[in-house]
Amino acid sequence: MRILGIETSCDETGIAIYDDGQGDSPEGILAHRLYSQIAVHADYGGVVPELASRDHVRKTIPLIKQVLADANLTPQDLDGVAYTAGPGLVGALLVGCSIGRSLAYGWDLPAVPVHHMEGHLLAPMLEDDVPEFPFVALLVSGGHTMLVRVDAIGEYKLLGESVDDAAGEAFDKTAKLLGLDYPGGPALSKMAESGEAGRFKLPRPMTDRPGLDFSFSGLKTAAGTLVRKQCINIEPALSADQLKKTHADIAHAFQQAVVDTLAIKCKRALLQEKLSRLVIAGGVSANTALREQLAITTKKLGGSVFYPRPEFCTDNGAMIAYAGMQRLKAGTDADLTFKANPRWPLDSLPSVKL
Repeated sequence: MRILGIETSCDETGIAIYDDGQGDSPEGILAHRLYSQIAVHADYGGVVPELASRDHVRKTIPLIKQVLADANLTPQDLDGVAYTAGPGLVGALLVGCSIGRSLAYGWDLPAVPVHHMEGHLLAPMLEDDVPEFPFVALLVSGGHTMLVRVDAIGEYKLLGESVDDAAGEAFDKTAKLLGLDYPGGPALSKMAESGEAGRFKLPRPMTDRPGLDFSFSGLKTAAGTLVRKQCINIEPALSADQLKKTHADIAHAFQQAVVDTLAIKCKRALLQEKLSRLVIAGGVSANTALREQLAITTKKLGGSVFYPRPEFCTDNGAMIAYAGMQRLKAGTDADLTFKANPRWPLDSLPSVKL
């Protein structure tokens, strides 16, 4: 069984074809392509929803044709079309939903709506080292930060989430304070590599109280105050080298505060749920410092951590194709009236009985 996956929830157009290995091909991703809209939104310092939607309109069909050609397949070789139906930017979602449902109708295939965060949560299943159920998942990206207990596909219990800014959003906003271009999160992480540990100390928000919710707005504000104090209000003015070093030290302090906060909450969730396996997914899961810290945290608990390869950490079609495959096997598809759902609770999904 082969399924086409379409991801258009925000500012990346991802297309992939997944094969379950029951036919002539081995199980796995047969082909995938990803187009990023970074250049489109860079001048604005963030995603412009209308521009994102228009770019998805331009790129989705050409990418589908390229992926089919890469896999040496035709639409007649497919068994279904999966598309991200939410959560995300409603205009961007509607592009993928409309194209996905239209192709499925024209090709006489089932159309499978996929939850974007379920796609991220299942992305580690695309790797050779697959986590067994149950496990705790940390979904951490520019739009979401949440801890979820996963007992099976579709059996999700929300343990905690951000009450304000997501971790990735805080990374991007702090990067902007440091003069870094959009998207700032990866650039801030790169800058932090040359920073001095211990020079600055930033808070680890909501770690001094019980619970598994997150808050990064105050940390972002504290970082902004530190930037103004150390880089703007100092007399005499810093030299270029001094300013560069101070920026790097602040970036290091900020990143370590986020990493420590996430690690503390992950440890707390594992202990609370009496589990030893941790999955991390979403764009921020590609952060090297976070992966290293969570590896240490889980090892001390006698457990292990699982994550997708970096190219499958950000939004991509491969995770949607895989999640869609599981849903299709369970008998899930949609008629042509299914609409995009920009606010779709993860724990509202039905369980999958394979």
